[in-house]
Amino acid sequence: MKFSGKRIKVFSGKVKSPDGTETYREIVRHPGAVVILAISGGSILLIKQYRHAIGKWIFELPAGTLEEGEDPGDAAERELAEETGYRAGAMKKLISFYSSPGISDEVLHLYLAEELEEGRPSREQGELIDNVWIPLEDALKMIEKNEIEDAKTIVSILYYATFLR
Repeated sequence: MKFSGKRIKVFSGKVKSPDGTETYREIVRHPGAVVILAISGGSILLIKQYRHAIGKWIFELPAGTLEEGEDPGDAAERELAEETGYRAGAMKKLISFYSSPGISDEVLHLYLAEELEEGRPSREQGELIDNVWIPLEDALKMIEKNEIEDAKTIVSILYYATFLR
């Protein structure tokens, strides 16, 4: 192991492929995360958040890392409330997908949140977040214009628009 942090671990070294060959890999081990697609009246709840890793503000769906042993459904409810202040009367798991399987084992669990009730967020210190309601059609145009750049948000909105609306 090269690094062990609060949320991730980084391993490097030789791995054996299914065909028996050995190769060198650097792998990020991640506990998994949830993504929440909150919808009300044809609009989706995006957050505009400052991301230090890329040094800018971006539009995203609310999301967060799973705590050790945490049920993804419970995490989706927790993250929606913490980041946005909203609570869902109805929460449904849609799909799970890998964020970047070439370097990480992180799996993202997408939840649809409906019957929303507004409340006060309880954001972590240093989380710079603004709630932004965007009509679904406008969010699709934002993806097309590269105004939404976050992969989990793009995948989630396109999944919903393609299969569920």
